[in-house]
Amino acid sequence: MTATSRDATSLGAAVPVMSPDLIRQVPDDIPARELSYQEAIREALREEMVRDESVFLLGEDIARHGGAFGVTRTLFDQFGPERVRNTPISENTIVGTATGAALVGMRPVAEIMFVDFAGLAMDQIATQAAKLRFMTGGQCSVPWVLRMPQGGGAGKSTAAQHSQSLEVWFAHIPGLKVVLPSTPYDAKGLMTAAIRDDNPVVFLEHKLLYSFKGRVPEGDYVLPLSRCDVKRRGTDVTVVASGYMVWHAMLAAQMLAPEGISVEVVDVRTIAPLDEETIGASARKTGRVVVVAEACRAYGPANEWAMVAMERAWDRLVAPIIRVTGRSSPIPFANSLEKGVWPDTSSVVEAIRRVVAR
Repeated sequence: MTATSRDATSLGAAVPVMSPDLIRQVPDDIPARELSYQEAIREALREEMVRDESVFLLGEDIARHGGAFGVTRTLFDQFGPERVRNTPISENTIVGTATGAALVGMRPVAEIMFVDFAGLAMDQIATQAAKLRFMTGGQCSVPWVLRMPQGGGAGKSTAAQHSQSLEVWFAHIPGLKVVLPSTPYDAKGLMTAAIRDDNPVVFLEHKLLYSFKGRVPEGDYVLPLSRCDVKRRGTDVTVVASGYMVWHAMLAAQMLAPEGISVEVVDVRTIAPLDEETIGASARKTGRVVVVAEACRAYGPANEWAMVAMERAWDRLVAPIIRVTGRSSPIPFANSLEKGVWPDTSSVVEAIRRVVAR
């Protein structure tokens, strides 16, 4: 099943607002503040730079300008040009510099302005950084983090060359860890873990999530780079999603609850290594699975998640697995056409109803 352009309001129900209360990960008795996704990433960067002098940032216009989406804004004022470094417009140079610095004991956090431009640095990412620890028998490590905004829905200013969801490019490469957080809480905890990890970590940030807010604990905390997170417990159907699609899944679950449909939402916040155990356990519990990914359907992440569910729960499944994905199309420039490319809440609601009816 691919995404449709039908708005969720056509389902005859009011669409809930994507408010912080939709996903609450921090108990009320734990000291926390409400931060945006952008602010949570910035806080993780700042805290790690204070904690460890080997951590530094590099990328295009990340210093005073703060990067294309303002994530590193204010960090230049605090840490100066030695640790917040502007680079030439050369993605291959950015990643190559980060790899070299990591090999001599630094912990660079590099930014590529859009994930679409990562192809220009793919030799450094896939052939060099991902392989060096293995090729040296563990004598060398490459502890860098590569931050890249991805995803669509931001309007015609991004279009076909700035809106792709390319997590499978990196998840296919042994030696890379790939992260795609959906909430401010996850963004900070996973960024902290990524910086401290001794392996190269590709850290993907959905552009539409930068303004999303949520409760983030005060002080230091680390989330594992190897686990899915069950964002909502349910008994009738499992929805597996990541990034911005988690919010559509949560909205769909909320809308269907009055109909008596209990939806479990599994957030694949670490794309690689994939937590097959959590996906399989949820599929075995509910017996029905819908997988939701913004990336296009062909060879995309939804297919991997569906296969994991099938392999681990084939004897418990009572209905075929349904895929909800982006269309296999370049992203159109026109807003009206772009809306028809992405999965939306109505797509997820329709898929859940279909799988439950089966």
